[in-house]
Amino acid sequence: MLTGHPSKAIIGTAGRQLEGKRIVLGVTGSIAALRAPEVARELMRRGAEVYAVMTSDAQKIIHPYALEWATGNPVVTEITGKIEYVAAAGGEGMAPVDLVLVAPVTANTLAKIAWGISDTPVTAYVSAALGAHIPVVLAPAMHRCLWDSPAASENLSRLRALGLTIVEPELTEGKAKLVEVEELVEAVIRRLTLPTMAEMNVLVTAGPTVEYLDPIRVLTNRSSGRMGVALAREALRRGAQVTLVYGPGTAKPPSGAKVIRVETSDQMRETVVSQLRRGNCHVFFAAAAVSDFTPLQPSSRKLSTAQTPELTVRLRATEKLVEEVKRLSPQTFLVIFKAEYQVPEEELAAKAEERMKQTEADLVVANDVGRKGAEFGSKTTEALILDKAGERVKVPLSRKEDVAAKILDLVQEKLKTRKPE
Repeated sequence: MLTGHPSKAIIGTAGRQLEGKRIVLGVTGSIAALRAPEVARELMRRGAEVYAVMTSDAQKIIHPYALEWATGNPVVTEITGKIEYVAAAGGEGMAPVDLVLVAPVTANTLAKIAWGISDTPVTAYVSAALGAHIPVVLAPAMHRCLWDSPAASENLSRLRALGLTIVEPELTEGKAKLVEVEELVEAVIRRLTLPTMAEMNVLVTAGPTVEYLDPIRVLTNRSSGRMGVALAREALRRGAQVTLVYGPGTAKPPSGAKVIRVETSDQMRETVVSQLRRGNCHVFFAAAAVSDFTPLQPSSRKLSTAQTPELTVRLRATEKLVEEVKRLSPQTFLVIFKAEYQVPEEELAAKAEERMKQTEADLVVANDVGRKGAEFGSKTTEALILDKAGERVKVPLSRKEDVAAKILDLVQEKLKTRKPE
């Protein structure tokens, strides 16, 4: 039986990254306030409990009932004798919230926060949070002329120096628009994730490669790139510097990563070799589904079915990038991926172990893409993770983000106990 507000039924339905976190969502008088319920709902889907606070101008754009519905909690529209902002900051022995997000934040509120003016419910909450060392994230939304003003530039510099996180707006159509909700949620997750990989450079390959039959036709596979992108995103959350070598996948690369686009297996290999030769790669996730075969003699012209009613194509095996990694960069912690199709678990493990020996990998992540829910392109997967010592960790069918987090946990655990080579 459902207890509490029915709107809270969505909490945790899209992930656990914010599980147990209490977040204040401040809303100010920008037209982008209309998107505040969506922001609240997405934070909740990641596990957060959300409490909305509104300025009087925000209430002229969106009614507090909308945010009460969205969050399942009463909305603070004025500061009363309950001194709500003090309670949120952990005053009088109360439990503090974990983060304050102001989205959208207008130029006016931006200036007030920068100079410590607390004359609205939102600015009062931010001031109290800063005094209590609670993280604050600001997502500006305003006209472009305000964003470009010298005062706004000075205020932004001051806010960054104070330790606030600024989610840069999208500059388009003469506006500095509130970023997509997905990017806002990601900024919150990153701010609340411990930077346990802050000193590390991480290299990730993701997506398929394409091998040209002629200038417009290709051989490829059904990889979406979601697993590699999830690994890159999780490493960024933990503070790593991430380079993503990305084939033509469909998953959106995470903001903050250095993305190098490639198409063919040769291009991917050349790019990765170049990155490894720099000698500063701490961890390499070889998550791309690199084509195993490429045409021996691709046509330089478009093949015509009228002139070629039947076509025989000779293929050659592509060079195995993962077999070169340890030679090029022995200290790099190598994580490889082994996909099979509808095989018993022991056969999957045996093939993964064999591949690990061939490549001298430190970890191998094996999965059966013939299983329901773990197919190429799906948002979920299951994995069998093996290390050099023969230890196995089985990850049940889960969201790829959750699997990526588990893989990163194991990598960091292994790195702590790793002996220098």
